Amino acid sequence: MIIWLNGPYGVGKSTSADALADFDATWHRFEPEKVGFLVLSQLQDFGYDDFQHLPAWRTLTPMVADVIAREASQHLVIAQTVLVRQYWHEIAEGFRILGHPVLHVLLEASPDTVRRRICGDDLLHRAAGWRLEHMPSYIEARREWMAAEAELIVDTSDLSPRRVAEKVAAAARDRLVQARR
Repeated sequence: MIIWLNGPYGVGKSTSADALADFDATWHRFEPEKVGFLVLSQLQDFGYDDFQHLPAWRTLTPMVADVIAREASQHLVIAQTVLVRQYWHEIAEGFRILGHPVLHVLLEASPDTVRRRICGDDLLHRAAGWRLEHMPSYIEARREWMAAEAELIVDTSDLSPRRVAEKVAAAARDRLVQARR
């Protein structure tokens, strides 16, 4: 199974994914950005500045994740904002073709909470402006498609990463039981 944590930059996707992998050994953290940076580095002369716009990233991410899941004999949890509906569909379909059920989880928080987290993020402080600039794009994507297509929506405003991980893990267990029927 693949858990894909989607949502605005700064909502706590990475922290929640790490918490899930830390407390449940059946989950392994997969980082699709690494696939993206590899593809982008090979195509940098072609004018791309965002790996999500590369069809190769959307094709390779499920393929590489499939190999990692099989090698690790674990389910994968992925934290990655995907704002373009078509891109999400391509990625999710890639996982389904490879036999992985996908639980699409939307993490959200109040705008003030997200801003506070972004501005207080010591690790990604250089990206704060870029992350804040993308808030309107997230709000539009949430309104247009993301909330309707997410199977679980978790408001992280007042939850610890561990509690978010517990909620997501419970939904994943339910989904796995349904998939086995």
